[in-house]
Amino acid sequence: MSAGLPFIVHLDADAFFVSVELALRPELRGKKVAVGGRERGIIASASYEARACGVYTPMPTVRALAVCPDLILLPHVGKYGEVSRQMFDLCETLTPWVQRNSIDEGYLDLKPCGLKSTAEIEAVVRGLQARIWDALQIPVSMGIATNKLVAQIASKLRKPRGFVVVAPGDEAAFLAPLDIGKLPGVGTKTEAALQARGLRTVGDVLALNDREAEAVFGRDWRGMQALARGEDDRPVETEHEDAKSYSQQETFATDIAAFAEIERVAKRMIDDLLPKIREDGKRARTLTVKVRYGDFTQESAGRSLPEASDLEMPFYPLVTPLLRQAWTQRRPLRLVSVKFSGIEAGPRQLDLFSEDAEKRRKLAAVLDKLNGRGAVVKHGHQLDGKG
Repeated sequence: MSAGLPFIVHLDADAFFVSVELALRPELRGKKVAVGGRERGIIASASYEARACGVYTPMPTVRALAVCPDLILLPHVGKYGEVSRQMFDLCETLTPWVQRNSIDEGYLDLKPCGLKSTAEIEAVVRGLQARIWDALQIPVSMGIATNKLVAQIASKLRKPRGFVVVAPGDEAAFLAPLDIGKLPGVGTKTEAALQARGLRTVGDVLALNDREAEAVFGRDWRGMQALARGEDDRPVETEHEDAKSYSQQETFATDIAAFAEIERVAKRMIDDLLPKIREDGKRARTLTVKVRYGDFTQESAGRSLPEASDLEMPFYPLVTPLLRQAWTQRRPLRLVSVKFSGIEAGPRQLDLFSEDAEKRRKLAAVLDKLNGRGAVVKHGHQLDGKG
């Protein structure tokens, strides 16, 4: 049972990359639009009209054009990082407690605002939703609840421009009819396996007795049932709090323009940082790549995984598209950096019916011991790769 007011808000920008591009080309609103590379590329973002046609992320562009021949494909042009910063800056005009989880998602804690009722909370959040649209022409969906877990699920239920409020004490009832795949950590394969066992909704998890739950979920059964009840005590963490990110950067002796070399350096940083994340018993959800030119101007791009991970494999495929997205000017670079954020602690991603992830994790642990760690800095302090 939850008490108090629903002070936690999850903001989720709708089709963010496409929305940024449509703000530049409003005449394309309502059409089948996607952002991505035409040759050997993938779809980075698709409008809801394109999604209705079968286009999704990260579908190969060739396939997207096949399933949706009238798809309007746009290149990466918009200043996504700048628009993201402006969006969250607007959030901070409402409350100083803002957690920027990724370029298009974040949490707000409204406790400092002195609000006295759910009606007041709804009013100020609707006002923020409207201000973001008026200032940036970016549609966002909002979920409001007593904790981060329920707020995040709520924000994704009625996109685009969703607005869902879960009253205190209604968390379990709100979650019960939802597909079990809505719970964090329940991926597509796990959802299919649970459905094969007759577990289709979140409420089905709570209907199990202790023995049945343990037979399905093993030692994690209590944690799984806590999730199904909508229990979550994680605080909203601002950028100034500890353990927010892990990062590393390298400044080159001479400016470099070779894409392959920059890509190699970025992947090496991933190899350096993830052993530290594993050692700390944490997982990361968001990877951000930043580049800096010789005149000290810089650009960045980030992307989040569906679930946080402590393994290299999910992050490697993100390096090339993020680097291409951030390095828009293609001028020689003075510096490149990699940052992991969206840090989570506690039980790792639920992977009940596959041993692959566990095997990779054990192998990674062995390699960590053999190789030792590279130069790593935690808590947002960066270490120059050149010493």
